[in-house]
Formats: sequence, C-alpha cells, structure tokens
Amino acid sequence: MKVEMASATTVVKPLTLADIRDLLNAEVLNGEDLSIKVSAVGAADLLSDVLATSKMGTLLLTGLVSTQVIRTAVVADLCGVVFVRGKKPGEEILSLAKESKVPVLGTSLKMFEAAGRIYKAITERS
Repeated sequence: MKVEMASATTVVKPLTLADIRDLLNAEVLNGEDLSIKVSAVGAADLLSDVLATSKMGTLLLTGLVSTQVIRTAVVADLCGVVFVRGKKPGEEILSLAKESKVPVLGTSLKMFEAAGRIYKAITERS
C-alpha cells in the first residue's frame, strides 16, 4: 500500500502586539507601542524553558505571575508577555515591566486556547 500526502505550503503571516491584543481579547496592562512585531510565540510556566528555547522577539504566554517573568523577558529579549487565565499581575510586576519597557497584556483565555488562536492566525494553507 502506498500513501501519498498532498503537499501544502504554510504561509506565516506577521503579527504585531496589536494583532495579539485583538485575537485574544486582551487588556493592555503595560506598553504603549503595540506596533512591535512578534517573531515567535512560546507558551510556558517554567522560565528555564523560556530561557533555553526562546529567541529574540518571542512573545511569552504564561500563567505564572511573578517579577521573574519580567526579568526573564528582559534577559531573553522577548517582545512582550501575555498573562493567561485571567491572571492579574500586581503593582510590583507592572512597575518592573514599565521600568524595563516590557509590554504586558492579560487575557481570560486559557493558555491552550490563546496559543491556538495565535497559531490559526499566523498560518494558512495554500
């Protein structure tokens, strides 16, 4: 038996933080420039994984609410952070984000749903 698979090209559409805000019905918690381009997206609560696997310009989806998230974003040169599951960062976190110029968004969506919406938006079969 021979199985053939139809070939398809995946076209990746560039997204900005403004696009992410709209896709996730997210609230902007810090940051004014939403024209920043998102070059990759990662979803993690384990910050060592973020440091090991992310590249410059990655957007982090996380449910971990800690100042370490912002510090990790700075060290890894992430383009921003989205807190999922309705998590609300406290004043200390938002103050550090503002000082570090890290855009922060918040959404009530679960991490899987948020990642799925972004994946669907950036890929299309042609």
